[in-house]
Amino acid sequence: MSLISSFHPLKLVAVTGSAQTPSKTEALVDAILAELQQHIDIEIKYVKLSEIGHLVNGATRRDLLATEVQQALDLIETADALIVASPVYRASYTGLFKHLFDYVDQFALVDKPVLLAASGGSERHALMLDHQFRPLFSFFQAQILPIGVFATDKDFENYQIVDQLLIERIKLAVSRSIPQLLFASNLAFSSKDQAEKDIKLNQYISDNRTLFFKHIPNLKVTQKVG
Repeated sequence: MSLISSFHPLKLVAVTGSAQTPSKTEALVDAILAELQQHIDIEIKYVKLSEIGHLVNGATRRDLLATEVQQALDLIETADALIVASPVYRASYTGLFKHLFDYVDQFALVDKPVLLAASGGSERHALMLDHQFRPLFSFFQAQILPIGVFATDKDFENYQIVDQLLIERIKLAVSRSIPQLLFASNLAFSSKDQAEKDIKLNQYISDNRTLFFKHIPNLKVTQKVG
């Protein structure tokens, strides 16, 4: 029995940005999930843009979104951890993926572990993980897991991974993620409410800096002699 399974299952939501199915991106996520299941007890939910993408477009406010999309957003916001993956389109994640995350609450992902994954035509797209994905989830103050996973077209045959180096990369990414996932499953380091309070406090101090420091008593430093 793993450390995490000895407590309670990790609520993990996998979000895939591919507009079609089957897709190499979804196959990559399935492989990561299968490796995770070898080590920890997880409760898996999927949010697939291939299924709800056509419902995301057209709405200008969250309350105008289709029920299925609102349910997907609730899954993302209440998960213990996320796997997010997208094919590389025009040097970035798909527009549908970004459009979905435009509706995610600003504080819902604070300290939430996020494993990044992507697929592209060749290795020249691999930097998308660091140049596009990482800044997005840094904005959300998520805990980005140490190692991301990037796959190319040649790593697959009939939507099955055949490249041994990619398989080893997945194993490494999963093994490095275990400590953070353990904490995410059983400890609440930060909450949405606390993050909002911190931001409001910082804003208050900034707006009232003179008044704030005026009421801090002067500290007297005494030196012990002898």
